[in-house]
Amino acid sequence: MKTHARVVVIGGGVVGASVLYHLARAGWTDVMLLERKRLTAGSTWHAAAGFHAMNSDANIAKLQKYTIGLYKQIQQESGQDVGLHITGGVSIACNGDRWDMLKNEYARHRVMGLDTRLVTPEEIRDLCPLFSADDVLGGLHDPTDGHLDPYGATLAYARSAKLRGAEVHEGVKVESLSPRADGAWEVVTNRGTVNAEHVVNAAGLWAREVGQMGGVHLPLIPMEHHYLITDAIPELEAMGHEIPLTVDLDGGIYMRQEGKGALFGIYEQNSRPWSLNGTSWEYGESDLLPPRMDDLAEDLMRGFRHFPKVEAAGIKRVVNGPFTFSPDGNPLVGPVPGLRNYWAAVGVMAGFSQGGGVGLTLAQWMTEGAPDGDVFAMDVARYGPWCSKRYVAEKAEEFYRRRFQIAFPNEVWPAGRPLKQSPAYALTERQGAMYTVGYGLEQPAWFAGVGVRPQEEYTFRRSSAHARVGEECRAARETVGLWDAAAFGKYEVTGPGARAWIDRLVAGRLPAPGQLKLSPMLAHNGRLMGDLTVACIAEEHFWLIASYGLQAWHLRWFHREPLPDGVTLRNISDEMPVVALMGPNSRALIEALTSENCSDTNFKFMHLRLMDVALAPATVARLAFCGELGFEIHCPAAYAATVYAAALREGAALGVRPVGIRALLSLRLEKSFGIWSREYSPDYTAAQSGMDRFIDFTKPAFTGCEAALAERKTGPIRKLVTLEIDALDADATGYEPIWHGRDLAGFITSGGYGHTVGKSLAMGYLNADYLHDTENFSVDLLGERHSARIVAAPVYDPSGRRMRA
Repeated sequence: MKTHARVVVIGGGVVGASVLYHLARAGWTDVMLLERKRLTAGSTWHAAAGFHAMNSDANIAKLQKYTIGLYKQIQQESGQDVGLHITGGVSIACNGDRWDMLKNEYARHRVMGLDTRLVTPEEIRDLCPLFSADDVLGGLHDPTDGHLDPYGATLAYARSAKLRGAEVHEGVKVESLSPRADGAWEVVTNRGTVNAEHVVNAAGLWAREVGQMGGVHLPLIPMEHHYLITDAIPELEAMGHEIPLTVDLDGGIYMRQEGKGALFGIYEQNSRPWSLNGTSWEYGESDLLPPRMDDLAEDLMRGFRHFPKVEAAGIKRVVNGPFTFSPDGNPLVGPVPGLRNYWAAVGVMAGFSQGGGVGLTLAQWMTEGAPDGDVFAMDVARYGPWCSKRYVAEKAEEFYRRRFQIAFPNEVWPAGRPLKQSPAYALTERQGAMYTVGYGLEQPAWFAGVGVRPQEEYTFRRSSAHARVGEECRAARETVGLWDAAAFGKYEVTGPGARAWIDRLVAGRLPAPGQLKLSPMLAHNGRLMGDLTVACIAEEHFWLIASYGLQAWHLRWFHREPLPDGVTLRNISDEMPVVALMGPNSRALIEALTSENCSDTNFKFMHLRLMDVALAPATVARLAFCGELGFEIHCPAAYAATVYAAALREGAALGVRPVGIRALLSLRLEKSFGIWSREYSPDYTAAQSGMDRFIDFTKPAFTGCEAALAERKTGPIRKLVTLEIDALDADATGYEPIWHGRDLAGFITSGGYGHTVGKSLAMGYLNADYLHDTENFSVDLLGERHSARIVAAPVYDPSGRRMRA
């Protein structure tokens, strides 16, 4: 074994082997994989090894489609049989909400390029004669689903990588990792030390231990998982082909053919974490956990209700093996924040659906500087230091139990909450707040009223909170809304050279002292990396204000540009929360709280001032996310509750009303304001999103300058637009196709009901070929096509007069 490598991949499961293969395929051939025992010795060897492309996140679905398409290629390249069975797959709905979900997914698959189709109960019985149910409404069929041999697939990745010059070493246990001053790592093993320029943690069940070697806590826990293999079933013996991978979504069961019997998998409600305090290094290649049949009884009976022929078959084998979960069930991939050249490819619980896509993404990140598109849903930086062990355990258990349960729009699951609370949390709770959560912080979604316990019936249609949200919208438009806006990411940059450093980081013109400006932040390829509000407190004192949930993500990006001597960068997101006022009476309210003249001539739009607000020292900015006259009060956390309470008290005579995120999302659609993760993300460029209007093309080079200038000459391939949709009781949520006649012309990024204008609205990207027209469009909503039209200007206050009043 050599003593130097460009990359050392730790872990010989399907994910580690895929990472090795994709690095070698990208031209990084001085790479090696270290496996403490033998390939597949962790979770891989006992996996059920089914694969499917369907995923609620569009970009992960694309990567799963890529993974499935890769198996034939690596089989051919390596000469290793992967045991590929393309049986197709069918997901089954037995209630109305589930059927709505599948119809919605089917429409979204047109955008994702997935060749699925909706099937009738009769077609389901033809596809899978083992399934029997009178209550089935329909299903979604994907012809590319199937299963394979986990050992064969892993070996094919490894052999294909070796053919390109990579090395695979079995029986090599990594014992410690030590960072070097030059950014490389000393990888100490039982067979010597390797100097590695980069380390990839793909250690699966041992990912936590390898994370600790690097000095990082990765939010993962292993969960026990059962599946049964039955004796031969006569109906399968009589068939000349395999039945499809079948998922009974309402029964919580997946089933595929195994020989002439069935493999029957359960995500049991009596779920159990495994080895919470760490995985033994001795656990491995042939170890399984004792079956817990008593804990499975209720789940099995529910599953057998739709698969009576499986129930009648004898059980040949019960498999209970652990595999790792993150709090939301998605992988943790990418450069680990705070560490140089330490990469994660862990928590990939659907390894044979996602392993190829994870390997591709990480290889792009390492060799090209960024992945191709928005992969935040599996970025390790979506979590931060607030993820305690108990939090991770509660959330992972919850995800496991709810693996096949419906995740409705606006629904937030309860485990691990409340964790982080804003200073005004007790006050908003008293007002009857229903909360959503982001980056661990509880945020008011909508308000039921003082003394009323908020409850919501979640649905794919307009929910029971619809009317209450409308009342909040009207308050923000007609009197004054009060928003506990603690959920802003905020970074303080100070010192000589701060202005020059920020000027290279962002594409827009920087504000003068006492002003704010909006600016996109670009990657080198011109894709969006942020939609920042830059606030200049003083000449060498700035705030960069962005999405709260991107703190680790943004800090990782900021630190790519070295800070000059004397310049400091601090995350003050939780130190300086915001209380926001919005609406025509907001000026009267801020003046009552400050006793200062806040007229338009004295306090202009997009300016900020230092002032005392309700006894508290504060920095007040004149703007509002909803497009009304408004003020954002930034104050130290110790004063925020005082400011919020005073606003409630002093605003009573002015018609003040607490508003939540749900109302703001409605109001911003009426103004055609995009938001991060929907309209703005690394999937899009500044010109496509319209953020190029904030770029200063005259200033010296900024990150992404060349790509932005090139696109300025050629024009964008698509543009962000706003649509009015003729919808009745359901609104767009995201990734629904936009049709122009019979042509797929674009897709929705977000949607909702505009309570002020009384219209169903959406934003989305339209291919450039269709920008000449505003009519003749339609959008699929829950299986029905609704006519739509493009609006050239915001449907509310198109001139922007009200927010500048």
